[in-house]
Amino acid sequence: MVFTEFMELIQTRRSIRDFTEESVSIKDIEEIIDCARFAPSDTNSQTWEFIAVVNREKIKQIEDFTWEQLHLRAAEAEEKGLAREAKLLVRSFGPYATAFSGAPVLIVCLSTPYASKFRERIFDPLEFGGPEIWDEEGLKSSSLASQNLMLAAHAKGLATCPMTGPVLLAEEKLREFLDIPEDRLVNMVIALGHPAISPKATPRKDVAEILRIVE
Repeated sequence: MVFTEFMELIQTRRSIRDFTEESVSIKDIEEIIDCARFAPSDTNSQTWEFIAVVNREKIKQIEDFTWEQLHLRAAEAEEKGLAREAKLLVRSFGPYATAFSGAPVLIVCLSTPYASKFRERIFDPLEFGGPEIWDEEGLKSSSLASQNLMLAAHAKGLATCPMTGPVLLAEEKLREFLDIPEDRLVNMVIALGHPAISPKATPRKDVAEILRIVE
């Protein structure tokens, strides 16, 4: 692989919220997930699973109950005297939380229970850490796979947008709607489709600002 081509792939990926009406083939979805599964994971635990919702009516239902939960949160905020924050929640966060509504595919990224020989043979017998530590390990690996997914989609000429709105606002509704097992954690959702727009790159911090070399 030529490094400059790889850099171009990374640097030209965008988070897209406007999609055409064109559908995404099941083959494309499978090939994108095939790339996702080659992400690194802690002790090769591969703590990821994906649900691809390709029914537009079902995606609309997810949008509807996300908005419903958002308005409930806003009403609770107003009752606490936080009218300004409630208005911002609806007007500013709401459109971002439901930006998947026009996508032909919504991928729900899950993390599965973390298991490894180190946990089984060492950490659990030593009572090292609580369940939240292993939940976090699973989410980290799931996130790595999700990045693979988005880059693979971009390489195919498709667009994605990762978001956590339905998870933050309506996780229980989402779990019930998609029959997600209790032992799975919902990491994020990713809208997938053909881009209707081509936005410019957003500003990035300089390397010097984020890198410290220790010699």
